[in-house]
Amino acid sequence: MAAQFRSYVWDPALIVAQMVLLQAGYYSSLGLWLALLGTLGSTGPSLHQVFSDEILGFSTPPGRLSMMAFILNALTCALALLYFIRRGKQCLDFTVTVHFFHLLGCWIYNSHFPSTLTWWLVHIVCTALMAAIGEYLCMRIELREIPLNSAPKSNV
Repeated sequence: MAAQFRSYVWDPALIVAQMVLLQAGYYSSLGLWLALLGTLGSTGPSLHQVFSDEILGFSTPPGRLSMMAFILNALTCALALLYFIRRGKQCLDFTVTVHFFHLLGCWIYNSHFPSTLTWWLVHIVCTALMAAIGEYLCMRIELREIPLNSAPKSNV
């Protein structure tokens, strides 16, 4: 069998490690954004801000700051997709997986399924942003020219 360009080898340990790394990066960067934006609203980051479906909203300053933190977190995690996943084809898969595990975490933390419209809108927008920007960045890396000249360059 001939060697294929960018052949993909099924490696479950690598996939699980990437999932764990992305999930840890998701919550770490979200905590960082909540802490930085919390200085504007004089509130500290808490698990309630991360997992509660009732805090997100346009009517209160903490709700707006939390929404802003989730949006900025999606942009930060798109960079994490670039550095840890590096495959445009897999960006949507890993993004949906991260947000699915976050949904499960919210469900467990609140003891009920998230039901507010704002929570769903924010997370759908964040999923779309993270996947689209991550895929765009990964595709830019994948489509770089491959240098074919292996001879050393000489100064003329």
